[in-house]
Amino acid sequence: MIQGIDYAAIAPPLILAVAAIGLLLADAFDAPRRVLGLASGGALAVALAAVVALAAGDRRATFCLPTELRSGGPRSCSYVADDFTLLFQGIVLAAAVVVVLLSLQEITDSKIPVGEYHFLLLSAVIGALALVAARDLILLVVALETLSLPVFALVGLRRYDGNASEAALKLFLVSVVSAAIMLFGISLVYGATGAMHLDRIAPALEKLPSDLDPVASVGVVLVLAGFGFKVAAVPFHFWAPDVYQGAPLPVAAFLSVVSKAAGFAGLAIVLALGFPAYAHVWGPLVAVLAAITMTLGNLLALRQKTAIRLLAWSSVAQSGYMLAPLSVGTHRLPEAVAATTAYVALYAVMNLGAFAVVIGFHRRPGARGYATLDDFRGLARRSPAVAAALAFFLICLAGLPPGVMGLFAKVVVFRATVAGDVTWLAVVMAVNTVIGLYYYLVWAARLFSPGPAIAGDVAPGLPVRAAIAATAAGAVVLSIAPQIVLQTVTQAT
Repeated sequence: MIQGIDYAAIAPPLILAVAAIGLLLADAFDAPRRVLGLASGGALAVALAAVVALAAGDRRATFCLPTELRSGGPRSCSYVADDFTLLFQGIVLAAAVVVVLLSLQEITDSKIPVGEYHFLLLSAVIGALALVAARDLILLVVALETLSLPVFALVGLRRYDGNASEAALKLFLVSVVSAAIMLFGISLVYGATGAMHLDRIAPALEKLPSDLDPVASVGVVLVLAGFGFKVAAVPFHFWAPDVYQGAPLPVAAFLSVVSKAAGFAGLAIVLALGFPAYAHVWGPLVAVLAAITMTLGNLLALRQKTAIRLLAWSSVAQSGYMLAPLSVGTHRLPEAVAATTAYVALYAVMNLGAFAVVIGFHRRPGARGYATLDDFRGLARRSPAVAAALAFFLICLAGLPPGVMGLFAKVVVFRATVAGDVTWLAVVMAVNTVIGLYYYLVWAARLFSPGPAIAGDVAPGLPVRAAIAATAAGAVVLSIAPQIVLQTVTQAT
């Protein structure tokens, strides 16, 4: 059998694959660093344009089973470019463009091999794009590993830095264990259902014999555990703070936003399309994971003295909020998936903006090591625009006006959780929101307090300033009209 391939459907990852190989070859012939960086960002922009073009058309799918293998219904396909896929691919690509902007100066300052860096970054983005489009468990695992493996190397590219090597090793070991757990879970699901495509697994689980129920339940739990690592949910979170601190800061931003967004997209796809019949198994488990994740993340964020570790624990806590709507099980599941998707989209803008400012501040005159929160004292007087941007991002993350986008995100997940009758989790979310207010506002207050800790103005380079401006503009627009995100997400889900 010769199967046709819809190259238009796979255009975004295909564009990046060609660009990644081209950048690696260009670096071998000593192409200028700046040219390689611009080419990397340009490839991401072209892939984003391809996503926009696909969004204007109909649903596309490829790598499908023959029609005769499934009578009376649409073919089962491994790669589907529907509205949900294209929405997440747009989020991933837009965030990756910002990461490239943040990386341009970091590559020079840290003496990172530029060709390898951009090749690995684009490879990881390819994995993320394939992950959000995967509709069978094999492609899903391959995409997940394609996303994960380049990140190990990105974290450890500063070969002279022992902290970076340690962080890369920790990330690698935890990822290998989680991948093994997930593969074992997939083998159990396949053994129970005899299917790999999600649209075949779902009906098979509904009609599963009672003697296979324990096998399928364990498989579903193990698959969920594999995604728990990717989204840094407790107890699979402990790699996050050390990796964020040891990695180059743009790579930490990538992990915090791009990798997390892809992980949540994959989790939502698997739970909603493949395992709805076992919502009574994974629903309560997701609720417990969400409660523990947001609580532990917020409590440990209270104790942090450096900006990067605070953002790391904040990112763990935010994962708990994103997980919460999925705990409703099959009760109003489409609304829950829409709530999680909306939160991921809004969080991407807020968190990337905060990382952009921290990266710019990291290169302040006289800086040594990672900035502590006290280093930000007096920033409003020395660099008003940068301080105003960071304060706004922190207020958005806290969910306070005028950061309406953050408040809107939290209201959406609260509403979805309460509507799904998981009231106790909504109470836990409310308590954690109050805890989160403290450390975000304490950091924001330092920006306007007297007593500059380090002499000299904060003057980020042009690419970092562009990243700060872009994320700040996005945050302002989404705070004025947050319904844009909800309307888009509702239609896509």
